[in-house]
Amino acid sequence: MDQIVRALLRLLLVQLLASFHCTDTLLSGDDGGWGLVSSMEDEGECNIEIRDAKSITHREFIKEYAYAKPVILRGLTDNTKFRFLCSKSNLVREYGEKTVRLSTANTHSYRKVDVRFEEFVKFLLTPQSEETLGSDTLYFFGDNNFTEWHSLFEEYKAPPFSLPLMHSAYSFGIAGPGTGVPFHWHGPGYSEVIYGRKRWFLYPPEEAPEFHPNHTHLSWVSLSYPNLELHQRPLECTIRPGEVLYFPDRWWHATLNLDTSVFISTFLG
Repeated sequence: MDQIVRALLRLLLVQLLASFHCTDTLLSGDDGGWGLVSSMEDEGECNIEIRDAKSITHREFIKEYAYAKPVILRGLTDNTKFRFLCSKSNLVREYGEKTVRLSTANTHSYRKVDVRFEEFVKFLLTPQSEETLGSDTLYFFGDNNFTEWHSLFEEYKAPPFSLPLMHSAYSFGIAGPGTGVPFHWHGPGYSEVIYGRKRWFLYPPEEAPEFHPNHTHLSWVSLSYPNLELHQRPLECTIRPGEVLYFPDRWWHATLNLDTSVFISTFLG
């Protein structure tokens, strides 16, 4: 009997250590190896509603937000394993030799560049310069080869609040501090940060913001944002791991990565 008890205790200890190894990336200060050193300290205000997953039902989400306004949802899913798989060492080991497609960070994404993932991480994952134009800034988001990245995406637990008659598609990205995309719009979707922080700016469809399509969003935040009148200010908030931002159909939005960030969006259409 003692031998059985000891064997069970050893098995329990092994399982506990394995669980800790997988979840320790969620401990405060852990950056997954991405080096979350940021020159972007200003997180801005947060004037978007934040709802805890336990405080909202699917029906309430549809009624209050799905077609009306953005919302930040906390604790919707447990993506501990996906976060662990998205550490720098894991991604470079699994996908370092794979080719990824980068897009220029201007409104219309004119240019595409193919590079090895390891080369992107080593040489192109750098802080954004305010003087660099969007057409000269390469951004890794979307254009994912779903066959090659399937094993990673299948571990992601997407937000459970679906919209009627719509299907979901993922876009995965990694970007350095100060990078982002300028204002644009498309169908509804969710955005979740896995590592780092991402600052969001949104306007309703009828309030098109003024911006230069070839200037980076960092430039807009530095030069245009401070001069906006109070009534011209966007809805905005900075999201962190464990938070999901939902944006409705045709809402203008732009993003600014405050750290080296790993993120995934679920587009609905």
